[in-house]
Amino acid sequence: MFHKIAAVALGLAMLPGLAFARLPIQHWTLANGARIYLVESPSIPMVDVAIDFDAGSRRNPPDKAGLASVTANLLSAGIRAQGGAPALDENQLSEAWADLGASFGVNASADRMSFSLRSLTLDDLLLRAAALAARQLAEPAFPADVWQRDRERLKASLKESMTRPASVAGRIYTQAVYGSHPYGRQTTEATLDAITVDDMRALHQALIRPCRASLSMVGALSRAQAEQLALALLARLDQDRGAACVPLPPVAEVAPLTQAVEQWVPFSSAQAHVYIGQPGFKRSDPDFFALLVANHILGGSGSSSKLYAEVREKRGLSYSVSSQFSPGLHAGAFSVVLQTRPDQARQAVQVVRELLARYVAEGPTEAELKAAKDNLIGGFPLLTDSNRKLLGNVANIAWNGLPLDYLDGWTRRVASVTREQVVAALARKLDPQKMVTVVVGGQP
Repeated sequence: MFHKIAAVALGLAMLPGLAFARLPIQHWTLANGARIYLVESPSIPMVDVAIDFDAGSRRNPPDKAGLASVTANLLSAGIRAQGGAPALDENQLSEAWADLGASFGVNASADRMSFSLRSLTLDDLLLRAAALAARQLAEPAFPADVWQRDRERLKASLKESMTRPASVAGRIYTQAVYGSHPYGRQTTEATLDAITVDDMRALHQALIRPCRASLSMVGALSRAQAEQLALALLARLDQDRGAACVPLPPVAEVAPLTQAVEQWVPFSSAQAHVYIGQPGFKRSDPDFFALLVANHILGGSGSSSKLYAEVREKRGLSYSVSSQFSPGLHAGAFSVVLQTRPDQARQAVQVVRELLARYVAEGPTEAELKAAKDNLIGGFPLLTDSNRKLLGNVANIAWNGLPLDYLDGWTRRVASVTREQVVAALARKLDPQKMVTVVVGGQP
């Protein structure tokens, strides 16, 4: 599926710092190399923890696309007997978490594999939850029979997805934008058939190690308690010192497009699904704030965006249309997405192309710029009202190596964006003459 990020997730990456002025982020590194980021929030006797590793899909072998994702799924399918502790199958593991009133989950994205723990800190509940999480983190069973069942289910799901034009368009678009880069690799029946539980064990052994861990915590913990919790969570992994942790091989950057690419795919559907875009920028790019504001004006602000006005309000070509950047460790895609009647697809594509060319060349008006900045700044406090939301911010800072006081200056950085900066950033990052256009629906 095409590498994208939801608007709320993008907002979580860049919230204002008012809450963090009251709850400063503490950071230190354990002797084993694990990095800890803590926000003390004592109002509720609860803690939320995120443990991130560089083990996302960008680390998949080319012929085994989907390995990180299926490994993450099978990490919840049971734990093996180890050190006198009994084995637990997937049902017993689920019941054990329910008995604790806690939760532990795993997921894999393009860049990272993330483990999440939520537990009360009362009595010995947190110690018991940490002990169970440590076992699941370090001693997964990777049962072959469960993988065989899940593989058949995933293959059936893939087949079903190819009956939906949105899925077909997304897969074609992803491949066209990213080419041979790992972001563009698609899970198929063949790649699923190539994956074994031994592959999962090898990935886990190589990448899920204390020296590669980034732990973000928000909750009713002191620094000393947070360090104890981190050590408990990582205790059953193979221990190694940070200096002994060999750096992982670098992953190549996304190659820029050298020419426009256009694919029109016939599909029997009521709506044609349209994707237009190209590689964008990395999360570390200095143009980040200018492009955040630029996209909000273009297509990231819903019914007040320029795309909405031109495509829907003036011409009635689509019920909804949006744009987004999806920056990661590598250049995530810039994408415009819409659905329209098949007989209107060419007109809709032309309108979007003309608007993109004009916007990149001219940028926004001063009025559009002010409205976007006011809207972005005014909306963020609503996204800092829970420990889990705070954790998303802390984990973003930890993963991307942002300054600990990054959020304190967020509103100032947005407010300081100028029209000239937006125009210059758009010119550096977008080339309307070298974009991918994918339309799935109707006749070619």
